Amino acid sequence: MTLDIITPDRKVFSGEASAVTFPGIEGQFQVLNDHAPLVSTLAKGPVTIQTASGQQTFIVDGGVVEVLRNRVLVLAEAVVA
Repeated sequence: MTLDIITPDRKVFSGEASAVTFPGIEGQFQVLNDHAPLVSTLAKGPVTIQTASGQQTFIVDGGVVEVLRNRVLVLAEAVVA
């Protein structure tokens, strides 16, 4: 699936991912390939990305995630690598 993490001032990540774990308001959740459509708010916490080359983690300061047709878009308020 394609993942984009965007803040108001820059694009933080853009690429392919096999799994992404998010800090949801109601608790942590994971998105895999062919996930059902989803829109959720994010709490402050780690977004962990699993790619072919390994794992990467970003700390988001809240935001929104949208999942639709193997495309994941994260609109984060702020990101700390």
